[in-house]
Amino acid sequence: MATVNEIYHYLDGRAPFSLQMDFDNSGFLVGRGEAPVQRVMVALDITQEVIEEAILADCELIVSHHPIIFRPAKSVTDGGLVGKCLLALAEHHIAAICAHTNLDVAAGGVNDALAQALGLSQTELLHQDGVDPQGRPYGIGRIGTVTGFESAREFAAFVQKQLGAEGLRLENAGKPVHKVAVGGGACGEYMVEAAKKGCDTFVTADVKYNTFLDARALGLNLIDGGHFSTENVVCPILAQWLTEGFPNLEVQISKVHKEVFSCI
Repeated sequence: MATVNEIYHYLDGRAPFSLQMDFDNSGFLVGRGEAPVQRVMVALDITQEVIEEAILADCELIVSHHPIIFRPAKSVTDGGLVGKCLLALAEHHIAAICAHTNLDVAAGGVNDALAQALGLSQTELLHQDGVDPQGRPYGIGRIGTVTGFESAREFAAFVQKQLGAEGLRLENAGKPVHKVAVGGGACGEYMVEAAKKGCDTFVTADVKYNTFLDARALGLNLIDGGHFSTENVVCPILAQWLTEGFPNLEVQISKVHKEVFSCI
């Protein structure tokens, strides 16, 4: 039977935690390293609902994208949302491993999953941050090509369907869609770089008002597909990695964690 530490070190080999950005807090965040693991829950976030789901499924570990502890915790009590979650994890002996920005930049991670979901071919890095310990380039975003989309609105409808998004926002520059940049989550800061590299379309999330104005000035189709929808595509990848690395593990993806808002 695998231990929490063994699973952590395996994930470190797939998406090295050393690649995380300075502001991040990815890693093994809750639990005992030598605790045995038979069942794992995979989710984008560790919410109270996800923890309850993991308890009912008798999971000993939750692997998530977003860190359960992001900012330094000054207390762990039932008086706060994070404290309630941490107490529930500890009381039910459930460990937490969180792979955030290291999974954003790693090969096969969030951005490759997003590019694959949108049918991009001939993919390359949008922004290279460096080279990992194995000598592989890593970085935020991907660029690739698509065919068959004569308008941004047509491609946006495709994006919404592929990602299962509640809704999306579009700046339609009036260009056919061929060379597309993607950035899972909040990657609006890379929009100018996408335009400089000849992209006609950029798909990301959490886009600010002024970024839409900038996209119009650049003549770039800009699609905000939502943070959850552009990143949740990595959960099946994490589940696949865990199954490949530990065939005896029972791995399931959260069914209760969904988009937090509705469009009306």
